[in-house]
Amino acid sequence: MASRVLSVRHGDEPLDDRATSWLKQAGFDVQTRRPFRGDPLDEPDDDLAATIIYGGPFNVYETRRHPFLNEEYRWIDSCLSAGIPVLGICQGCQMIAHHLGAWAGPRETEIFEFGYYPIIPTAESRGIFDAPLTVTQAHYHTYDLPEGAVRLAGNDNYENQAFRYGETTFGFQYHPEVTPTGFRRWQDQKSDAYGRPGTQSREEQDRLMAKHDAAQASWFHGFLDGFLGGPK
Repeated sequence: MASRVLSVRHGDEPLDDRATSWLKQAGFDVQTRRPFRGDPLDEPDDDLAATIIYGGPFNVYETRRHPFLNEEYRWIDSCLSAGIPVLGICQGCQMIAHHLGAWAGPRETEIFEFGYYPIIPTAESRGIFDAPLTVTQAHYHTYDLPEGAVRLAGNDNYENQAFRYGETTFGFQYHPEVTPTGFRRWQDQKSDAYGRPGTQSREEQDRLMAKHDAAQASWFHGFLDGFLGGPK
């Protein structure tokens, strides 16, 4: 059985996120590539169980400014063609949508979601979401729903928070992989976001983190179990 998961990263952050931890505990061989650092993305093979495209600071439409994005789009296309499960998170979500022909970028309103925000499941999300969920967010870009995709969740700020394309490709605008430790790093790194429209105060973020993070973690672990078919 396929046992390798390739994570595509857009930064040099520590590999202490929930997805990496769960995958390793489940027996998967987690391999990391950073195309923005020049790492190559080979063709998918029979040992590739899935790929996760993580978030990052790059505008998904700026392929001339960031040529490595073309390599990532080629990778996404190869995985989709091969039927490899693909999960895109934040920038990764927008990249999948953009690759499928949808618009992605900032809205004129530029409402920042930085903190913990509720998302509301759609009727089509049954089996993935059983109830509204408060999730970690750090974005002000968004995307249109690609043709043929199914919207799974949204909220008052952004109607597209999660989608499924086919049976094995998912895009999450939010960050269920980020632990409290990771989010506290962001609070320091992204301090310029405070005071912008939509951004929660640090005190409110801390309060909501304490209240909702455990439920988010439980949901994400359950999603990964279904996404990858359980431990290897």
